[in-house]
Amino acid sequence: MASFTPPAADAMRAKLLLAARDEFAAVGLTGARIERIAAASSSNKAQIFHYFGSKEGLFDALITQTVTETLTEVPIDTDDLPAYAGRLFDSYARRPWVPRLATWYRLERAADAPLEAIVSSNAEAVAAVEHAQRAGVLPRSYRPAVLLGLVVHLAGFWDATTPEFDTLVTAVVPARRRQIVVDAVGSLLRG
Repeated sequence: MASFTPPAADAMRAKLLLAARDEFAAVGLTGARIERIAAASSSNKAQIFHYFGSKEGLFDALITQTVTETLTEVPIDTDDLPAYAGRLFDSYARRPWVPRLATWYRLERAADAPLEAIVSSNAEAVAAVEHAQRAGVLPRSYRPAVLLGLVVHLAGFWDATTPEFDTLVTAVVPARRRQIVVDAVGSLLRG
């Protein structure tokens, strides 16, 4: 069977996004350099501007792609939020650039217009949590958006600590860290 060959434009766009992922995860939007992204993708600045319009457009496209990939890999499961948090933790461990990109996005783009992919995915997830709360599957001790935020942030807790805190918990191995996330979400729900 013949393998699918993406059109040249799709392949170039993918190469640019991959190079941008590494650059933006390392130094953020402000620190990123179009020249480095172009060189890493074996392309040029003109291609970046052609496909994305600007460095900000490239960053936003990357964030949108990352959110979409994460939601596809780890769809919300309101029947078992602790397991969902564990799978989200696993996704972050396999894709360490995701929490870094999310941090840079929060720091450097918070004042800009929100990205539709994030707005719509948040709305869908909050609606799912609210539906589960009304059905009695999830407790109503927190508003749906707050409960979802707590679960998502607990899943990413270990990626958001400072180096000074990390030295206090070096003995906590990855498998135990995952279990702590799952247990914390379980406790939150039993609250």
